[in-house]
Amino acid sequence: MSATPQKNRASRRVLAAAAGLATVGALVAAMPAGAHDRGNGHGHGHGHGHKPRTVDVQLLSFNDLHGNLEPPAGSAGNVSETQPDGTVKAIPAGGVEYLATSLRTARKGSPYSVTAAGGDMVGASPLLSGLFHDEPTIEALNKLKLDVSAVGNHEFDEGATELARLQNGGCHPVEGCYEKGKKFKGADFPYLAANVTKEKTGKPLLKPYTVWKKNGVKIGFIGVTLEGTPDIVTANGVKGLKFHDEVETINKYARELDRKGVKSIVALIHEGGAPASTSYNYDCDSPGAGDGISGPIVDIAKGITPKVDALVTGHTHQAYVCTVPDPAGKPRMVTSASSFGKLYTDTTLTYDLRTKDIVRTSVKSANHVVTRDQPKAADMTSLIERWNKLAAPIANRPQGWISADINGRGSTAPEKPLGNVIADAQLEGLAPADKGGAEVAFMNPGGIRADLVYKASGSEGDGVVTYGEAFTVQPFTNMMNVVDLTGAQLVTALQQQVSGPNEAAPKILQVSKGLTYTLDLTKTGAARVVTDSIKLNGAAIDPARTYRVAMNEFLAGGGDGFPALGQGTNKLVGASDLDLFNAYLAAHSTAAAPLAPPATDRITVVQ
Repeated sequence: MSATPQKNRASRRVLAAAAGLATVGALVAAMPAGAHDRGNGHGHGHGHGHKPRTVDVQLLSFNDLHGNLEPPAGSAGNVSETQPDGTVKAIPAGGVEYLATSLRTARKGSPYSVTAAGGDMVGASPLLSGLFHDEPTIEALNKLKLDVSAVGNHEFDEGATELARLQNGGCHPVEGCYEKGKKFKGADFPYLAANVTKEKTGKPLLKPYTVWKKNGVKIGFIGVTLEGTPDIVTANGVKGLKFHDEVETINKYARELDRKGVKSIVALIHEGGAPASTSYNYDCDSPGAGDGISGPIVDIAKGITPKVDALVTGHTHQAYVCTVPDPAGKPRMVTSASSFGKLYTDTTLTYDLRTKDIVRTSVKSANHVVTRDQPKAADMTSLIERWNKLAAPIANRPQGWISADINGRGSTAPEKPLGNVIADAQLEGLAPADKGGAEVAFMNPGGIRADLVYKASGSEGDGVVTYGEAFTVQPFTNMMNVVDLTGAQLVTALQQQVSGPNEAAPKILQVSKGLTYTLDLTKTGAARVVTDSIKLNGAAIDPARTYRVAMNEFLAGGGDGFPALGQGTNKLVGASDLDLFNAYLAAHSTAAAPLAPPATDRITVVQ
């Protein structure tokens, strides 16, 4: 999901931009027992001494891990499963200790196995990984035996130089090495960025593709991030880079692989869709192929050359296994495994040893829950313990108290309780004249990365909000801006939530107290915002008046499809969003009087 990218700034808090590992699909060659002998049903009977015509390659994949090494807390750590009776059950899932066990178990009995990821392996990460520029996550992915990943938008949060360090290794240029005598060695797997080139040279930033080989079996992987990455990453993160059309890029490199004799091709795409149900076991091919999925990935899938045999996708944090017809009208598998390591996809690719191609009609795929009732992988437990020990002095510091869960990421409503808290914190911190004189604050919903959960995550006690928990909610450490905007520009910004690039998937800004308006979802486009309902502290917005508006630097740069917010003048740069959030928690809560979830009564929604 788009989120406020973070700057390479507050060293302790900079998250390594993790864009691409969305589908770390362990392309594990899942050969059914005895497939060598049986010839996999293609007529080479047992005991005749013939080599089988086909072998099964198991592709394991996942996406949008976002540095979630520990199980994600609260509702963000659940997956939805539809039961036989039609009810939906929430299952706690995720955590790299369990993901490792799941992948290692899945690989057993599969002599041809490859693991791939769809981007956003790092970036917007919890403190355990973000504090160390996501080195712990890259280390964990190496232990997971990830074979390849696309980059996602979050891999660019800290810019191309930091992304290169994640790939190639070396200690952080500002903070140095985190462990005495240990130098960060970088990713063992290639990060692929086929559609990202350097502006000056026109050359690819990273490898566009890689070829996985085993015993004569060859599968090419092409990796791309979404073309719109510059719209959802800070300007510094994408400086000097150009992002190209996903379909054109994949088709170009599929032709190149084909010329080189690589006939089996998988595309790793950091862009996705929205299935009609949030249950991971929903059949999005019911009643017809791909009928139950919408969003950008559908048109992308329909445009990608039939030379590509399967698409591993991500970015939207959804779970789906669909077939979408290719340009020749043949069904082709399109998968995504939710986010935060809660699911993995197991896809069987039947590889024809004569044609060197995938038998497309035999491709099978399913998502599986990374349950927390299986044994933990001991090597991941020790990795987490090692980095937690380094993080503890900062992570465990109490910041405030809450009386119940305050939902942010876990809320599906346009107005989120935690969004109100964050916007109020920004307004309060920047309202004094010497801090910017803010009258209203806006927070982008994608920048809220978690919920504030009442249950203790460690030994701090229930209801205590630690620095680590606050960081997990707001990991980008964006600096705050206060700017002048006219009333007319404010109204336009609110309309941009539901029009232009945001019309198909609205991005509803979280607003500070005092700003109220009606959102009429029965209408279309900009008309969904009822303009004469917009009021600030009870007074109608005056189009000609100048207002002082607080927002993070990402929104102030016009990010997330809000060009009106990028027109601000008379800018004052304030403290970071995280500092204001922590200051608000400290000022508004004590152990005896914890902060309660606020009412959500600022945006009236008509449906």
